[in-house]
Amino acid sequence: MKETNNTSNNKHTRKKTKVFLTGATGVMGFQTLKEFMKYPEDYEIRVLSRDSKKNRNKLQPYMENYGVTVVWGDLRNQQDVESAMGDSEYVLHIGGMVSPLADHFPELTMDVNINGAKNIVRAIKKRKDRDNVKLVYIGSVAQTAHRHEPHHWGRTGDPIMAALYDEYAVSKIKAELIVAESGLRHWVSLRQSGILHPGLIFKGSDPISFHVPLRGVLEWATVEDSARLMVGICSRPLGDNFWNKFYNIGSGTSFRLSNYEFEKLLLKSLGCPPPEKCFDTSWFATRNFHGEWYLDSDLLNSLIPFREEITAEEYFNRMAKSMPWWMKLTPLAPAFLIKCGMKFVARSKKLGTLNWLANKDNEARINAFFGGREEQKNIPGWKDFDLSRPSEKGLPLNYGYNYENLTEQPGLKETMEAASYRGLEYIGKSDSDDKNIIDIPLLWKCKHCGTQFEMRPRTMLLGGHWCPDCECEPLNYAKIAETNPFVAQVWNDSHNDNHNDSH
Repeated sequence: MKETNNTSNNKHTRKKTKVFLTGATGVMGFQTLKEFMKYPEDYEIRVLSRDSKKNRNKLQPYMENYGVTVVWGDLRNQQDVESAMGDSEYVLHIGGMVSPLADHFPELTMDVNINGAKNIVRAIKKRKDRDNVKLVYIGSVAQTAHRHEPHHWGRTGDPIMAALYDEYAVSKIKAELIVAESGLRHWVSLRQSGILHPGLIFKGSDPISFHVPLRGVLEWATVEDSARLMVGICSRPLGDNFWNKFYNIGSGTSFRLSNYEFEKLLLKSLGCPPPEKCFDTSWFATRNFHGEWYLDSDLLNSLIPFREEITAEEYFNRMAKSMPWWMKLTPLAPAFLIKCGMKFVARSKKLGTLNWLANKDNEARINAFFGGREEQKNIPGWKDFDLSRPSEKGLPLNYGYNYENLTEQPGLKETMEAASYRGLEYIGKSDSDDKNIIDIPLLWKCKHCGTQFEMRPRTMLLGGHWCPDCECEPLNYAKIAETNPFVAQVWNDSHNDNHNDSH
């Protein structure tokens, strides 16, 4: 661990808000760092970053010009985390392994994301002023897996589920659970969606691009909106009505796109032909990814106004203007050449959908992402493919309790009913119906696997968590859905009509 500090610019006597930031060299974290630099007299920023030439070059200007303190270390090292955090008032835990890198290094992803969260929580708990520290954890839309019509609109209390083979999603589920069950006085989990940023233009060469169903949906969040949100949280007093909850991050109505609409906008901004000229429909998975439109993302913006309020098309046009000169030559490439390049990507080893289809030892992945070889063969071509926009009307999932009245503290009886709907049995003390149990760890037993565990009603009811073992085992979802209506309402939307439900 090495600490680099530049204090040449710290001459102000005005008290600054101390902020500890992880992931400062990543997409969202770096934009957040730049957003903080707009207010140099208001914030003292501390950063934990891996020591590399690339990261040093990226952060050096902020150390020299803004007095940012950087601790060179590792999220997996407890001492590094404690040293970097110092006496910061706000902890913005943005760092970790994300897709597509996470898809290529699943074991490292689990290690970094889970142990990083553990070390952040431990570091806060060791502080004498821990009740004053405010932890902002960045979760992921991947925690609610594939959402097929008619349940393509979601809320934070929806079932926590991971797509099969998505170790990133599993790592984020486990990490969020660590935060929510930490017992810290002030924490919040903000579930990040797909981030729109100029660098996204270069991601088309990754084979996971074809894991995304064309009829799937996503409410995107721009990187600028995300950074404003982070600074906004640190810039104002937020009461108990904000903390200890879960929120979905989204840039709003215009950014609620089907995946086909996204491809169309992206290709148009690059000056490329439309999707129909660049891909075949059969290259794209039909399920087992993640993404939803949010019924509740406006809530976060009402508490902390962070949206720029522009249209998605305006944003894509802005991205196009920031492209390097050689990318602007893309329109010169004929459609057939672009399609050949995309087909090459889809044939990539291990993660390419066409590679799976070309090999007999990939039946499990074919079943997971397509429902089987026969189902993949029957995917309609562009002429007959349904490209209509999914319904604008949100159909909320059933939670097994009255979600709208949760402001009235749920009693034990109501909590037990909601838990039963999630396949859980209460096995703790039942001699009272305490109205203040939402933050008390209660003892539960999973009816499916038999696991006994403690979980706060807040985590279960507001966060959508259920059995901590089963929610991280997508291989078992088909069997679980037979007796768990909470899970079944999501699972059956895309698995109820064929025999390949157990991959």
